[in-house]
Amino acid sequence: MTLNEGTAQNQSQKMPGKAPLGSSYYGLLGLHPSASAIEIRRSYRELSKLYHPDTTELPPSVATAKFQQLNNAYATLSNPERRLAYDLKIGYSRLNVIAPPPGFHTPVSGSGKKTSNSAYLDPTDRPLSPGEMFALLIMGASLIGCLLLAIAIGLIRGN
Repeated sequence: MTLNEGTAQNQSQKMPGKAPLGSSYYGLLGLHPSASAIEIRRSYRELSKLYHPDTTELPPSVATAKFQQLNNAYATLSNPERRLAYDLKIGYSRLNVIAPPPGFHTPVSGSGKKTSNSAYLDPTDRPLSPGEMFALLIMGASLIGCLLLAIAIGLIRGN
């Protein structure tokens, strides 16, 4: 197996069904931008063994240039702050986008515009969090306390 075949096979294993990301740092390492720090390190170590000027059959000038590119990519992607800045530079966002589940339709108002009175896709699908249950408990206790206080004041002033 030649060096190029090994690299192509390595990249296809890491990014199944994905096109290479070109000359980006992720593309150099054969990874998708969502790759974990462990995947980045593993890929860098494998590729650095292939392209290190002392261990490759490539001409020294080519091997040195490729190895320097790998080092630059790893130095950027292994540092969280530098990786975030790089991701912003290439236009990759790590924020998950909420997509409606299959078969879910947004209500339409009489004017034909889609309306939504909730920040959630379907509020009935989501269980209450412990914080929300605690807030409901406090609100219920406050309501009962206010009612008892109003009854007590009414009884005292009623005489």
